[in-house]
Amino acid sequence: MTGFWLGVLFLSLFVFLLLRIPIFISLCLSSFIVILAVGNIPEAMVAQRLFGGIDKFALMAMPFYIYAADLMIVGGIAQRLLKFTGSLLGFIPGAAALTTEFASMLFGALSGSSPATVAAIGGLMYPEMKRQKYDEGFSVGLLASSGAVAILIPPSITFIVYGAVSGVSIGALFISGIGAGLVFGGLICAYVVYYAKKNNIKSEAKFSLKEVGRTGKEAFWSLGVPVIIIGGMYTGFFTATEAAGVSAIYAIIIGMFVYKEMSLESLYKTTVNSAATISSVMVVVAAAAIFGWVLTIYQVPQLLAEALLTPFMTPTVFLIIINIIFLIAGMFMDGSAAVTIVIPIILPIALKLGINPVHLGAISVANFAIGMYTPPFGLNLFVANKISGVGIEKIVKGTLPFIAVTLVALVLITYIPQISLALPSLVYPDILK
Repeated sequence: MTGFWLGVLFLSLFVFLLLRIPIFISLCLSSFIVILAVGNIPEAMVAQRLFGGIDKFALMAMPFYIYAADLMIVGGIAQRLLKFTGSLLGFIPGAAALTTEFASMLFGALSGSSPATVAAIGGLMYPEMKRQKYDEGFSVGLLASSGAVAILIPPSITFIVYGAVSGVSIGALFISGIGAGLVFGGLICAYVVYYAKKNNIKSEAKFSLKEVGRTGKEAFWSLGVPVIIIGGMYTGFFTATEAAGVSAIYAIIIGMFVYKEMSLESLYKTTVNSAATISSVMVVVAAAAIFGWVLTIYQVPQLLAEALLTPFMTPTVFLIIINIIFLIAGMFMDGSAAVTIVIPIILPIALKLGINPVHLGAISVANFAIGMYTPPFGLNLFVANKISGVGIEKIVKGTLPFIAVTLVALVLITYIPQISLALPSLVYPDILK
């Protein structure tokens, strides 16, 4: 009977997702169907598990980072970063596309949110690429994929959820994302330069130290956020949670008193909008916790471990298997939900095979970054659609080259552990033991 109810659980979830029912409702409904049908689980336990899914200290950082990201958009920080990046890259062929990717990496280091990055950077850069007559499919594909690097570059909301689920240091995970994010974004940049040369796209500006100095001066306070987050954690002055709170306060101060683009009214509206966003993320995490609990009841982790831990299973083969699992999961659900469901199942097996949990975190988040713009339900596809007005089918076609490029990045991150472990091992020497 166990196999039957597991089949019902996964089939109902798949059907609900195909019907475009919101993911948190899909996760809850599929879980409730099995819970009610089996009838041996007290209903009160469901409420307890929902609350327990978000009642974790590590998740305290998440609302602050989401709030800080919204404050940065409203307070003018994103726009100044974009101008500074453009002044550095404007002389290179394909400068507008390169600026989009680099600015996304910078904004990702401020926000930790992939959809927020697509909205903030894409909203400013898509009209510019359109003006320069970039191919429409390429432009929207770049917008959707460039924002995905935000969940690798620290601070990352998905890394926070991974840390909460696995018990791994969030600070170590954040620092591991620097190397992984640079590889991920760097390969996209390489493809952009190749595309520009192939299609004879010329630069529209010359390099000017004066312009770099001017835009750098304007963006100086904007660059303080990653210094606070990464520098504070690297030196041990802040924990990840404390850095999140400080970055939100810093964004308010800079937006209101330095750039003076944020009023009390806009601060209030931003706070309300952030609260709605935070609620939508938290309810997905809670729903995923219920789904994961049902899997645990039916001993899915143990069954999977017995199936995979054979004498023929090697770390190399195991990493291939989990990459396939993660990529498929990322096509259908948000990274935070996927982490909450999949990691408790996968992590014990990975540890037995000698795979470092920080490295596994970088692999996981890299997969879910690709999932952010992979059909059918990649969230960035719909954000790019809203920004550009281009149809989803054309956006999907435009993302295909970027999916191919980032799959290469995924292979490198997976099989060269030092990409994600070299930097955190300097701050947390014990992670390599």
